[in-house]
Amino acid sequence: MKKTLSYILFFFTIALIAQDKNEEKALQKQTNKALSYVAEANDYAKSDDFVNAEMEYRKALSTKPSQSVGAYNLAYQYYQKGSLDEALYRNQQAVKNATDKVEKHRAFHNIGNILMKKEKCKEAVEAYKNALRNNPKDDETRYNLGLAKDCAKNQQDDEPQEDDKDGENNRDKDENQNEDQKENNEKQQEDQDQKDQKDQGDQDKKEGDQDQDGNPKDNKDQDQKEGDQDNKQQQPQQGQLSPQQIKNLLEAMNNQEQKVQEKINAQKVKGAKVQTDKDW
Repeated sequence: MKKTLSYILFFFTIALIAQDKNEEKALQKQTNKALSYVAEANDYAKSDDFVNAEMEYRKALSTKPSQSVGAYNLAYQYYQKGSLDEALYRNQQAVKNATDKVEKHRAFHNIGNILMKKEKCKEAVEAYKNALRNNPKDDETRYNLGLAKDCAKNQQDDEPQEDDKDGENNRDKDENQNEDQKENNEKQQEDQDQKDQKDQGDQDKKEGDQDQDGNPKDNKDQDQKEGDQDNKQQQPQQGQLSPQQIKNLLEAMNNQEQKVQEKINAQKVKGAKVQTDKDW
């Protein structure tokens, strides 16, 4: 039983070793293929054939994305063509996939150069520092670091101080407040002008009802005028009697009729026989 178990373990170990060797061979084959693409790309780059060089570098990255040399060389081509954003991205990719300090140093150094081109001096200082951490003996990187520090200092001096920013903000705030105050004043003045016009109209109307001494005008003339107008309206037209004339005429007729009636009654009393006690 023990002997059988030992055979099983032995064959299992042999199988694992064979599998590892196969994977190693496949990985090596993949690496060799990617390097061949890089070599072809380098040849195109030397001939200034950027289009084919870029295509071969991309093939290398597609074959083995973890290989830094393809990203590093492609980044350099972008840098030469002035495509700084693409160059920065590919160098960052090279840093990520780098397997040793030499590769990291070169990628960080180039990142610093790109950032200096983009006038991002403060970020460039950090990139050069990272490059020196991986290769402290590189004098070129150290020199570039000094330039980046001077550039960063000059940029900081050129930036507005915090007090100046506050002053600008306060000035903007004051200008806005002054503008609002001006609008409010204009509105208040407009309202006041309308009120003054209304008051002036009322005053003119009041003065029209007063005489020169400021006393209320006597409306007698006005009443007389209105009375005359009423009388004029009551005047009979030609060939017609006014209501007052008709009334007077009726009263006169009544008085005349009363006098006639009284006269008739008096005559009746005079002609009547008076009965006495004496016989004839």
